[in-house]
Amino acid sequence: MKIKNSESLAEKIMLLKKEKNAVILAHYYQVPEIQDIADYVGDSLGLSQQALKTPADIIVFAGVHFMAETAKILNPSKKVLLPDLQAGCSLADSCPPAKFRAFKKKYPDHLVISYINCSAQIKTMSDVICTSSNAQKIVESFPLDQKIIFAPDKNLGGYINAQTGRNMVLWNGSCEVHDIIKAEAVIRLKAENPGARLIAHPECKAVILELADFIGSTTALLDYTIKSDAQKFIVATETGILHQMKKESPGKEFLIVPTDEACSCNDCPYMKMNTLEKLYACLRNEEPEIKLSKSVIEKANKPILRMLKLSE
Repeated sequence: MKIKNSESLAEKIMLLKKEKNAVILAHYYQVPEIQDIADYVGDSLGLSQQALKTPADIIVFAGVHFMAETAKILNPSKKVLLPDLQAGCSLADSCPPAKFRAFKKKYPDHLVISYINCSAQIKTMSDVICTSSNAQKIVESFPLDQKIIFAPDKNLGGYINAQTGRNMVLWNGSCEVHDIIKAEAVIRLKAENPGARLIAHPECKAVILELADFIGSTTALLDYTIKSDAQKFIVATETGILHQMKKESPGKEFLIVPTDEACSCNDCPYMKMNTLEKLYACLRNEEPEIKLSKSVIEKANKPILRMLKLSE
Protein backbone atom coordinates (compact mmCIF):
# COMPACT_ATOMS: atom_id res chain seq x y z
CA MET A 1 0.00 0.00 0.00
CA LYS A 2 1.29 3.44 -0.95
CA ILE A 3 1.89 5.70 2.04
CA LYS A 4 0.71 9.21 1.23
CA ASN A 5 2.43 11.14 3.98
CA SER A 6 5.99 11.43 2.66
CA GLU A 7 7.23 13.09 5.84
CA SER A 8 6.20 10.19 8.08
CA LEU A 9 7.57 7.77 5.50
CA ALA A 10 10.91 9.58 5.56
CA GLU A 11 10.92 9.33 9.35
CA LYS A 12 10.27 5.59 9.17
CA ILE A 13 13.15 5.18 6.75
CA MET A 14 15.48 7.06 9.10
CA LEU A 15 14.47 4.84 12.02
CA LEU A 16 14.95 1.67 9.98
CA LYS A 17 18.32 2.90 8.77
CA LYS A 18 19.52 3.41 12.33
CA GLU A 19 18.09 0.09 13.51
CA LYS A 20 19.78 -1.87 10.70
CA ASN A 21 23.04 0.11 10.58
CA ALA A 22 22.34 1.01 6.97
CA VAL A 23 23.59 3.84 4.78
CA ILE A 24 21.66 5.46 1.92
CA LEU A 25 23.75 6.52 -1.06
CA ALA A 26 21.92 8.55 -3.72
CA HIS A 27 22.84 9.84 -7.14
CA TYR A 28 22.15 13.45 -8.12
CA TYR A 29 19.54 12.23 -10.61
CA GLN A 30 17.27 10.77 -7.94
CA VAL A 31 13.97 12.47 -7.04
CA PRO A 32 14.40 15.34 -4.52
CA GLU A 33 12.74 13.53 -1.60
CA ILE A 34 15.30 10.71 -1.85
CA GLN A 35 18.21 13.13 -2.15
CA ASP A 36 17.00 14.91 0.99
CA ILE A 37 17.13 11.80 3.21
CA ALA A 38 20.31 10.26 1.79
CA ASP A 39 23.49 10.09 3.86
CA TYR A 40 25.47 11.02 0.79
CA VAL A 41 24.43 12.48 -2.57
CA GLY A 42 26.96 12.52 -5.39
CA ASP A 43 28.12 11.43 -8.81
CA SER A 44 29.60 8.05 -9.72
CA LEU A 45 33.12 8.76 -8.46
CA GLY A 46 31.98 10.16 -5.12
CA LEU A 47 29.48 7.34 -4.65
CA SER A 48 32.18 4.72 -5.35
CA GLN A 49 34.49 6.35 -2.83
CA GLN A 50 31.72 6.44 -0.21
CA ALA A 51 30.76 2.83 -0.88
CA LEU A 52 34.35 1.74 -0.33
CA LYS A 53 34.74 3.39 3.06
CA THR A 54 31.30 3.04 4.64
CA PRO A 55 31.20 1.20 8.01
CA ALA A 56 27.51 0.35 7.50
CA ASP A 57 26.32 -3.26 7.34
CA ILE A 58 23.75 -2.51 4.64
CA ILE A 59 24.14 -0.21 1.65
CA VAL A 60 20.89 1.05 0.11
CA PHE A 61 21.81 2.39 -3.30
CA ALA A 62 19.34 4.92 -4.62
CA GLY A 63 20.58 4.91 -8.17
CA VAL A 64 20.67 2.44 -11.03
CA HIS A 65 21.79 -1.17 -11.35
CA PHE A 66 25.43 -0.67 -12.37
CA MET A 67 25.97 1.68 -9.41
CA ALA A 68 24.64 -0.88 -6.92
CA GLU A 69 26.78 -3.56 -8.60
CA THR A 70 29.83 -1.34 -8.13
CA ALA A 71 29.03 -0.98 -4.43
CA LYS A 72 28.73 -4.77 -4.11
CA ILE A 73 32.03 -5.31 -5.96
CA LEU A 74 33.73 -2.98 -3.48
CA ASN A 75 31.92 -4.53 -0.48
CA PRO A 76 31.47 -8.26 -1.15
CA SER A 77 30.68 -9.03 2.49
CA LYS A 78 28.01 -6.34 2.86
CA LYS A 79 24.38 -6.49 1.84
CA VAL A 80 23.71 -4.09 -1.05
CA LEU A 81 20.11 -3.21 -1.84
CA LEU A 82 18.54 -1.45 -4.84
CA PRO A 83 14.97 -0.14 -4.41
CA ASP A 84 13.99 -1.28 -7.93
CA LEU A 85 15.97 -4.00 -9.72
CA GLN A 86 14.54 -2.79 -13.04
CA ALA A 87 16.37 0.54 -12.66
CA GLY A 88 18.87 -0.07 -15.41
CA CYS A 89 20.91 2.22 -17.67
CA SER A 90 20.61 2.84 -21.42
CA LEU A 91 24.38 3.37 -21.66
CA ALA A 92 25.22 0.12 -19.86
CA ASP A 93 22.64 -1.70 -22.01
CA SER A 94 24.33 -0.36 -25.17
CA CYS A 95 27.38 -2.54 -24.45
CA PRO A 96 26.38 -6.25 -24.32
CA PRO A 97 29.22 -8.36 -22.84
CA ALA A 98 29.33 -10.94 -25.65
CA LYS A 99 29.57 -8.28 -28.35
CA PHE A 100 32.18 -6.33 -26.41
CA ARG A 101 34.27 -9.45 -25.91
CA ALA A 102 34.32 -9.98 -29.68
CA PHE A 103 35.12 -6.28 -30.23
CA LYS A 104 38.00 -6.44 -27.77
CA LYS A 105 39.54 -9.40 -29.62
CA LYS A 106 39.98 -7.20 -32.69
CA TYR A 107 42.42 -5.03 -30.71
CA PRO A 108 44.60 -7.48 -28.75
CA ASP A 109 47.31 -4.91 -28.05
CA HIS A 110 44.90 -2.31 -26.64
CA LEU A 111 44.34 -1.53 -22.98
CA VAL A 112 40.66 -1.19 -22.00
CA ILE A 113 39.40 1.85 -20.11
CA SER A 114 35.71 1.48 -19.31
CA TYR A 115 33.41 4.21 -18.10
CA ILE A 116 31.81 3.17 -14.82
CA ASN A 117 28.39 3.26 -16.52
CA CYS A 118 28.72 -0.37 -17.61
CA SER A 119 27.79 -3.79 -16.30
CA ALA A 120 29.89 -5.83 -13.89
CA GLN A 121 30.69 -8.19 -16.79
CA ILE A 122 32.19 -5.33 -18.83
CA LYS A 123 34.23 -4.31 -15.80
CA THR A 124 35.75 -7.80 -15.67
CA MET A 125 37.06 -7.22 -19.21
CA SER A 126 38.57 -3.84 -18.35
CA ASP A 127 42.04 -2.76 -17.23
CA VAL A 128 40.84 0.34 -15.43
CA ILE A 129 37.51 2.07 -14.82
CA CYS A 130 36.87 5.81 -15.02
CA THR A 131 34.07 8.27 -14.31
CA SER A 132 33.29 11.57 -16.01
CA SER A 133 35.05 13.26 -13.06
CA ASN A 134 38.36 11.52 -13.63
CA ALA A 135 38.27 10.20 -17.22
CA GLN A 136 40.87 12.64 -18.53
CA LYS A 137 43.16 12.02 -15.55
CA ILE A 138 42.88 8.25 -15.99
CA VAL A 139 43.61 8.41 -19.72
CA GLU A 140 46.55 10.77 -19.22
CA SER A 141 48.06 8.40 -16.65
CA PHE A 142 49.10 6.21 -19.61
CA PRO A 143 51.80 7.05 -22.18
CA LEU A 144 50.71 8.80 -25.37
CA ASP A 145 51.68 5.79 -27.44
CA GLN A 146 49.54 3.41 -25.35
CA LYS A 147 46.77 1.99 -27.53
CA ILE A 148 43.40 2.24 -25.76
CA ILE A 149 39.83 1.03 -26.20
CA PHE A 150 37.37 3.35 -24.49
CA ALA A 151 33.92 2.00 -23.71
CA PRO A 152 30.99 2.30 -23.67
CA ASP A 153 30.27 6.05 -24.16
CA LYS A 154 31.37 7.35 -27.57
CA ASN A 155 30.56 10.97 -26.65
CA LEU A 156 32.67 11.00 -23.49
CA GLY A 157 35.42 9.08 -25.31
CA GLY A 158 35.37 11.55 -28.20
CA TYR A 159 35.56 14.47 -25.79
CA ILE A 160 38.56 12.93 -24.00
CA ASN A 161 40.24 12.23 -27.34
CA ALA A 162 39.83 15.91 -28.25
CA GLN A 163 41.14 17.09 -24.88
CA THR A 164 44.17 14.80 -24.78
CA GLY A 165 45.13 14.44 -28.45
CA ARG A 166 44.57 10.70 -28.22
CA ASN A 167 43.06 8.40 -30.80
CA MET A 168 41.33 5.89 -28.55
CA VAL A 169 39.15 3.28 -30.22
CA LEU A 170 35.58 4.04 -29.14
CA TRP A 171 32.76 1.60 -28.51
CA ASN A 172 29.58 2.91 -30.15
CA GLY A 173 27.45 3.44 -27.05
CA SER A 174 25.65 6.43 -25.55
CA CYS A 175 23.35 7.61 -22.77
CA GLU A 176 19.86 8.30 -24.10
CA VAL A 177 19.37 11.18 -21.64
CA HIS A 178 22.38 13.10 -22.92
CA ASP A 179 22.53 11.89 -26.50
CA ILE A 180 18.96 13.06 -27.15
CA ILE A 181 19.72 16.71 -26.33
CA LYS A 182 19.38 18.72 -29.54
CA ALA A 183 21.49 21.68 -30.61
CA GLU A 184 18.35 23.47 -31.78
CA ALA A 185 16.91 23.42 -28.25
CA VAL A 186 20.19 24.72 -26.81
CA ILE A 187 20.48 27.51 -29.39
CA ARG A 188 16.88 28.57 -28.79
CA LEU A 189 17.41 28.74 -25.03
CA LYS A 190 20.62 30.73 -25.46
CA ALA A 191 18.82 33.20 -27.75
CA GLU A 192 15.94 33.58 -25.29
CA ASN A 193 18.29 34.00 -22.31
CA PRO A 194 21.20 36.26 -23.30
CA GLY A 195 23.97 36.16 -20.71
CA ALA A 196 23.02 32.72 -19.40
CA ARG A 197 25.92 30.25 -19.12
CA LEU A 198 25.51 26.93 -20.90
CA ILE A 199 26.94 24.06 -18.84
CA ALA A 200 27.04 20.54 -20.24
CA HIS A 201 27.90 16.99 -19.24
CA PRO A 202 30.55 15.34 -21.49
CA GLU A 203 28.10 12.54 -22.32
CA CYS A 204 26.42 15.08 -24.64
CA LYS A 205 27.17 15.09 -28.37
CA ALA A 206 30.15 17.12 -29.59
CA VAL A 207 27.89 19.74 -31.19
CA ILE A 208 26.41 20.52 -27.74
CA LEU A 209 29.83 20.60 -26.08
CA GLU A 210 31.10 23.07 -28.68
CA LEU A 211 28.37 25.49 -27.61
CA ALA A 212 29.04 25.10 -23.88
CA ASP A 213 30.67 27.67 -21.60
CA PHE A 214 31.65 24.88 -19.21
CA ILE A 215 31.88 21.08 -19.56
CA GLY A 216 32.13 18.77 -16.58
CA SER A 217 30.87 15.87 -14.52
CA THR A 218 27.69 16.28 -12.52
CA THR A 219 29.64 17.36 -9.45
CA ALA A 220 31.79 19.73 -11.52
CA LEU A 221 28.65 21.31 -13.00
CA LEU A 222 27.23 21.83 -9.52
CA ASP A 223 30.48 23.33 -8.23
CA TYR A 224 30.67 25.66 -11.24
CA THR A 225 27.19 27.07 -10.56
CA ILE A 226 28.10 27.68 -6.91
CA LYS A 227 31.34 29.52 -7.68
CA SER A 228 30.30 31.37 -10.83
CA ASP A 229 29.18 34.99 -10.66
CA ALA A 230 26.58 34.27 -13.37
CA GLN A 231 22.95 34.41 -12.25
CA LYS A 232 21.38 32.20 -14.92
CA PHE A 233 22.42 28.79 -16.26
CA ILE A 234 21.25 26.58 -19.10
CA VAL A 235 21.88 23.02 -17.95
CA ALA A 236 22.51 20.22 -20.46
CA THR A 237 22.17 17.10 -18.34
CA GLU A 238 19.54 15.20 -16.33
CA THR A 239 16.90 17.23 -14.46
CA GLY A 240 17.69 15.79 -11.01
CA ILE A 241 20.81 17.92 -10.51
CA LEU A 242 18.68 21.08 -10.43
CA HIS A 243 17.54 20.18 -6.91
CA GLN A 244 21.05 20.54 -5.50
CA MET A 245 21.82 23.57 -7.67
CA LYS A 246 18.77 25.40 -6.33
CA LYS A 247 19.58 24.40 -2.74
CA GLU A 248 23.15 25.66 -3.04
CA SER A 249 22.30 28.84 -5.01
CA PRO A 250 18.69 29.81 -4.23
CA GLY A 251 19.09 33.24 -5.83
CA LYS A 252 20.17 31.89 -9.20
CA GLU A 253 18.05 30.63 -12.10
CA PHE A 254 18.47 27.23 -13.74
CA LEU A 255 16.97 26.14 -17.05
CA ILE A 256 17.19 22.49 -18.09
CA VAL A 257 17.52 21.82 -21.82
CA PRO A 258 14.17 20.11 -22.49
CA THR A 259 13.89 16.98 -24.60
CA ASP A 260 10.11 16.85 -24.39
CA GLU A 261 7.95 19.73 -25.65
CA ALA A 262 5.36 18.85 -23.02
CA CYS A 263 7.64 19.69 -20.11
CA SER A 264 10.79 21.58 -19.17
CA CYS A 265 12.60 18.40 -18.23
CA ASN A 266 15.08 15.75 -19.28
CA ASP A 267 14.46 12.84 -16.93
CA CYS A 268 16.24 9.49 -16.89
CA PRO A 269 13.34 7.00 -16.72
CA TYR A 270 15.53 4.50 -14.85
CA MET A 271 16.73 6.93 -12.18
CA LYS A 272 13.16 8.01 -11.56
CA MET A 273 11.98 4.43 -10.96
CA ASN A 274 13.18 4.70 -7.36
CA THR A 275 10.67 6.24 -4.95
CA LEU A 276 10.44 6.78 -1.19
CA GLU A 277 7.90 3.95 -1.02
CA LYS A 278 10.25 1.53 -2.77
CA LEU A 279 13.18 2.68 -0.66
CA TYR A 280 11.20 2.06 2.53
CA ALA A 281 10.06 -1.42 1.41
CA CYS A 282 13.59 -2.26 0.28
CA LEU A 283 15.08 -1.34 3.66
CA ARG A 284 12.29 -3.01 5.64
CA ASN A 285 12.46 -6.30 3.71
CA GLU A 286 16.19 -6.11 2.91
CA GLU A 287 15.49 -6.82 -0.73
CA PRO A 288 15.93 -6.62 -3.71
CA GLU A 289 19.55 -7.52 -3.01
CA ILE A 290 22.40 -7.27 -5.50
CA LYS A 291 24.14 -10.62 -5.88
CA LEU A 292 27.25 -11.30 -7.95
CA SER A 293 29.47 -14.37 -8.26
CA LYS A 294 32.77 -14.45 -6.43
CA SER A 295 34.71 -14.62 -9.72
CA VAL A 296 32.94 -11.56 -11.17
CA ILE A 297 33.57 -9.60 -7.97
CA GLU A 298 37.26 -10.52 -7.93
CA LYS A 299 37.82 -9.66 -11.61
CA ALA A 300 35.78 -6.43 -11.54
CA ASN A 301 37.29 -5.25 -8.27
CA LYS A 302 40.79 -4.77 -9.70
CA PRO A 303 40.03 -2.10 -12.36
CA ILE A 304 37.77 -0.18 -9.94
CA LEU A 305 40.43 -0.11 -7.22
CA ARG A 306 42.97 0.92 -9.83
CA MET A 307 40.72 3.87 -10.71
CA LEU A 308 40.29 4.88 -7.08
CA LYS A 309 44.05 4.72 -6.56
CA LEU A 310 44.71 6.90 -9.62
CA SER A 311 42.05 9.36 -8.40
CA GLU A 312 43.70 10.01 -5.03
